[in-house]
Amino acid sequence: MNLDSRPFVRRLAAADVPAAAALRHAAFFADGKRSLGEDVAGLFDLLGGDGYEAAFVADVGGRPVGTCLFVREEIGSLHDLRPWLAGLVVARPFWGLGLGRSLVESVEFHAAEVGCRTLHLYTDQAEPFYRALGWRVAERMSVDGEALVLMDKVVGQPTP
Repeated sequence: MNLDSRPFVRRLAAADVPAAAALRHAAFFADGKRSLGEDVAGLFDLLGGDGYEAAFVADVGGRPVGTCLFVREEIGSLHDLRPWLAGLVVARPFWGLGLGRSLVESVEFHAAEVGCRTLHLYTDQAEPFYRALGWRVAERMSVDGEALVLMDKVVGQPTP
């Protein structure tokens, strides 16, 4: 692998939005609950925000192949909790390279940097992955007959 194609994680840039939204749409919104255009607009809104919320991409050869968000509110949240790690996705050909872990760690680091103590997420399939990264199960539930897990992790220490 040459240096130009070595995978790394960085902040989302405006030029990344179409590719990142396409990854997110295929993984989370192909059921039509959110259009590709809505997700593109949401990512641009996040980029134009106050800097608290953040998006990260896994980059291979200048191309986003994964993404993960740090957001105040989760879409359709079942809990009144804040903030959230949301939308972790890595394109299947790039699984096994540690990009998912790196994306999660980038979100966790950012969360701690902006003063968050505890981060939350929902997962329906990736509980073992998140457990291996130190996340704990806070609640198990069923939504529309599907199992869903609320997880959390302490990422920062309170300021004295």
